[in-house]
Amino acid sequence: MTRSKAVIIPSVLLSLGALAVATPALADAVKGTPDPAPVPATTTTSQGMASGQSLESVVAAIERSARTLRSTNPQGGLRDLDALGRMVGDADVVGLGEATHGSQEFFHMKHRVFRYLVEKKGFRTFSLELAWSSGVRVNEYVLYGKGELKDIAREEFQGAYRIWNNQDYIDLIEWMRDHNRSHPKDPVRFMGNDMGYVGPESYERVTEYVAREHPQLLQRVTELYRGLAPTTDAGTYSDQYLQLPLAERAERSERTRKVYELLRDREPARGDRQAHLWAVQHARAIHQMAKGYSLDITDEAEVTKMMRMRDEVMAENVAWWRRHTGDKVLLSAHNTHVSYDSFDERYPKTQGAFLHDVLGKDYVSIGFSFHQGAFAAFGADDNVMRTYRVGAAPAGSNEDTLDKVRQENYILDMRTAPNAARAWLAKPRATYNIGAGWPDPMTYKIGLGKAHDILIHLNEVEATEYLGAP
Repeated sequence: MTRSKAVIIPSVLLSLGALAVATPALADAVKGTPDPAPVPATTTTSQGMASGQSLESVVAAIERSARTLRSTNPQGGLRDLDALGRMVGDADVVGLGEATHGSQEFFHMKHRVFRYLVEKKGFRTFSLELAWSSGVRVNEYVLYGKGELKDIAREEFQGAYRIWNNQDYIDLIEWMRDHNRSHPKDPVRFMGNDMGYVGPESYERVTEYVAREHPQLLQRVTELYRGLAPTTDAGTYSDQYLQLPLAERAERSERTRKVYELLRDREPARGDRQAHLWAVQHARAIHQMAKGYSLDITDEAEVTKMMRMRDEVMAENVAWWRRHTGDKVLLSAHNTHVSYDSFDERYPKTQGAFLHDVLGKDYVSIGFSFHQGAFAAFGADDNVMRTYRVGAAPAGSNEDTLDKVRQENYILDMRTAPNAARAWLAKPRATYNIGAGWPDPMTYKIGLGKAHDILIHLNEVEATEYLGAP
């Protein structure tokens, strides 16, 4: 395995952009057509506008339906989000994206929108693109104050998830803890929905449940799980796991499948239904990771299969949480995942599309766009976290037009915008779509109106304050 592949492997789970650097054939296969050349503002059809329709008319149509966003400050007033509340309606799950994995304003808005949804819409769970077991640890802190948050973040936000160790998410989680101190009988919760890592506590939860409720199965479950639980830090464990021989990873997946099915098919003891449901879910999460990691990530077709499976898993876990807790859920992930439209061949079906299949109109997707600014990301060549900056969006891009609107920051319901705006938003064109790694050689062409229901556009963003090791 080359050094570049070894560096990129752990980050496949957050972004495949950097993987294209390590595997040139994949980059060539999915890059698509070149960036559109700069064009005059009066260009029509080539920029996705109907014949005779001018860029000015599109901008004017967006201006008429855009609702001004007065602040991204999570501690500020929320009145300007009433428009967003009307757009969300009675949805049970709201997917809230981000156009980079490392910009402060996106995280601030997630905090602010979650506050609004909790206070005005009855939402009670914040779900993050984070390993299931890590979410359980954060949730125990949010609910009960168990542990020290800085230690939990340092230990759990590693490897593919290390960008979440930033001051903005720490502030959000602390707000959730403070909320629960004031509302002990009506708490908010935190969940991780991803499959990239499973901590030793999940194995312990399953085996302790089996020992208590089904002791006759304990020896078999213990043997099947033998040697699987992490004994190193999360980042090292994920790195080392994916360097195991493919046959060994397949054998591990078979063992975790057997435990999951053994518990899933077992009738719960009387009065044991809730404990059984959670034990089965922990076993499912263990198997989700092992099954995903059993695929050959040096094979392009297998990578695509993994990414489809990953989005399906994340959707299944969110739907499971909604069904069994009764909570309305704010789902936080990259724009790519909360989207309905798979605009990247490496993501054949997205988490948002899977959730729409299950929830229909009870799922609403909100995407972000930005005109220029900074973000934290790891170097595609060296895996070192640093701050990067991109200039004003190029002519012909989605953001170039979106930023001509008189409102500097705004919210747009793309389902109800005037016809001229909807026609323009439906057409794919170059769009900032920045993941965990940078630089990214990909050109992403996205029809925003097909990808999301609602768009939040920000003129400028700055990098989050990253708290982890470089």
